[in-house]
Amino acid sequence: MSIYMQTAIEEARTGIHAGHGGPFGCVIVKDGEIVGRGHNEVIRQQDPTCHGEVMAIRNACRNLGTFDLTGCELYTTAAPCPMCAGAILWANIRKVYYGCTIADTDAIGFRDQVFYEQGCADSEELCRSECQELFREYSEIQDKQTY
Repeated sequence: MSIYMQTAIEEARTGIHAGHGGPFGCVIVKDGEIVGRGHNEVIRQQDPTCHGEVMAIRNACRNLGTFDLTGCELYTTAAPCPMCAGAILWANIRKVYYGCTIADTDAIGFRDQVFYEQGCADSEELCRSECQELFREYSEIQDKQTY
């Protein structure tokens, strides 16, 4: 068994025994070193975005001092949900290893499948021109900044 997946499993186990949330643990690895870790803390934080992958991404970003996790790999106990998959893409993580499938997650009472079928909540466009102006302001500021 992969040492990194074993660590993700241990992270999840810590979380479930502490009552933090579901059996979802995650580690992020760069150049053979664990740079981030997290487990589901939805219950503990009273925040539906505190999935294991999101917590590990936040931890890795803090530890590395960056929002760009290019070159990192992610190990997680279950296939990422759409929210986590989005966070993984935004973080520039290109390789994900997972243990359980969406069907396995469904079998223990989590409803990930609905998010693949349903998508976003009912939505409609509102105040587009005002928001476009905001986007223009942002672009002008970005053009003047150097990093």
